[in-house]
Amino acid sequence: MNTRRNMLAGIGGAAALLAGWTAMRGGAGLAQATSAQGAGAIPFPNVTLYTHEGRKVRFYDDLIHGKVVTFNMMYTQCEGKCPTMTANLRQLQGLLGDRVGRSVFMHSITLQPLLDTPDVLKAYVEEHHIGPGWAFLTGAPEDIDAIRFSLGFYDIDPEVDRNLASHTGLVRMGNDNYQRWTMAPALTGTQHILATLNHVDREWDAVS
Repeated sequence: MNTRRNMLAGIGGAAALLAGWTAMRGGAGLAQATSAQGAGAIPFPNVTLYTHEGRKVRFYDDLIHGKVVTFNMMYTQCEGKCPTMTANLRQLQGLLGDRVGRSVFMHSITLQPLLDTPDVLKAYVEEHHIGPGWAFLTGAPEDIDAIRFSLGFYDIDPEVDRNLASHTGLVRMGNDNYQRWTMAPALTGTQHILATLNHVDREWDAVS
């Protein structure tokens, strides 16, 4: 059984974990705006990441602020669920059409940042025929961990959390303007993921 079922239960305890993390980093990197409340129980860290195109971005300011977004965790050497997740999300990208990169922004963040450099991620994007509007991201390991916790992508059992093979197969979706966040299994039907995403996208819901 996938022990990631405990992930959401861990969100309530995330504030205490963040306190220790913030103390170690002196509070640096946290998004200051009140709208930067994380998808879980802690604020989004406004840390620096790098896209598969080598572009430097800030996690909250550039990727989330004022946007409708999707996030999932992956790594290029994953031989388990990652390739299937990527293929499924590529179908989602196709269903979204020209909304991707215009009103909806897709993001995949590596769990192996020391191995998955921008060049490695770029090769992965090309191999899987990923279109524009979907960024694959890497950064410092401690910053990736902070992002995972802010999105709720972690297990309350530290041993399980350290095991990449058991990483969550979920997609976090949100609308920063309205502070609406939800999740869907990345391996479920793409129509279900799309319907879940549309639930947080008020602009699309108003015209559909």
